[in-house]
Amino acid sequence: MKNAVKILQIAFTYIGTVVGAGFATGQEILQFFTRYGKLGILTILLATVLFIWLGTKMMLLANKIQAVSYEDLNRKLFGEKFGQALSLFTLIVLLGVNSVMLAGAGSVFNEHLGLNYQIGLWITLISTYLLLGRGISGIMKLNSIVVPMMIILSLAIIINTAGSPGASRFLTMDTDTGLFSAWASPLMYTAFNLSMAQAVLVPIGSHTRDRRAIIWGGVLGGAGVGFMLMAGHFALSANMPGISQFEIPMGSIAQQLGSVIQLIYILLIFMEIFSTFVSDIYGVTLQLRQRINVSPRLLSVMILCLCYITSQFGFSTLLSILYPMFGIFSLLWAALLATYNSKQITNHK
Repeated sequence: MKNAVKILQIAFTYIGTVVGAGFATGQEILQFFTRYGKLGILTILLATVLFIWLGTKMMLLANKIQAVSYEDLNRKLFGEKFGQALSLFTLIVLLGVNSVMLAGAGSVFNEHLGLNYQIGLWITLISTYLLLGRGISGIMKLNSIVVPMMIILSLAIIINTAGSPGASRFLTMDTDTGLFSAWASPLMYTAFNLSMAQAVLVPIGSHTRDRRAIIWGGVLGGAGVGFMLMAGHFALSANMPGISQFEIPMGSIAQQLGSVIQLIYILLIFMEIFSTFVSDIYGVTLQLRQRINVSPRLLSVMILCLCYITSQFGFSTLLSILYPMFGIFSLLWAALLATYNSKQITNHK
């Protein structure tokens, strides 16, 4: 029973780390999968296989070398100098993405709950600081609450969409985009999300004693991400092309289920952003503690202040500038992880 709970906690944390602002709103699903029409089903299946394989591999490697942070893993995988350079770039990436996440949280409060943008930012920052004191167990417990609710809501959206006139459109929808773009898209999507998720998947791998729990947690987590991708794609396809004009397309679909469900969905979007934000800040803190001799709480405050300053630029602006740059780096990182022979790693305690 204990093992089953551990497996589910790993799976839910994996899903919660990947399902951030762009995913929960529907924008990522729209841009990476739905815009490619009926090919979206096959590309989502490819992404699911990659999430299961590479996510599990990352956690197992972290467990084998007892990595303190993702920098330890990168150094072991790619050598001291290159691994250190990759980790430094990952740090910049995570800080940028965290700023985007924080800005997204502020936007949710402002646009959908009628609260001031700055109030939304401060609620997120203070809540993050309080949860960080609980460590990796606090992050896993948070995701164990949020992710099942998101899965239930995804099921409700699937049931609602199944009765709509456009329910079969995900099987027939054509696209003007080329095959290369369609098949490159899941590779880019998976690589980017896994390179970000290493901040929390590496500590999970090193803190989990039972390697079978890691394997099953990785399999369920990767499959869960695939399920939520497919659910979102199914609902978005049924509402194409009109749905693409909305900034939060999944919120618009949730509105069809009634105002109460829509409010729940908006709150869940915030919770998904929040869970990813907390996970990333935790991973960055672990890495910086290896470089800077400062107390964890002070370090967390410094990182949160930096994210607050950069979040003032706004959600859309940051997203358009940062994400394409990170995508190229992520592909390189994922390719190196995929081709690395895990037998080369010796036990290191």
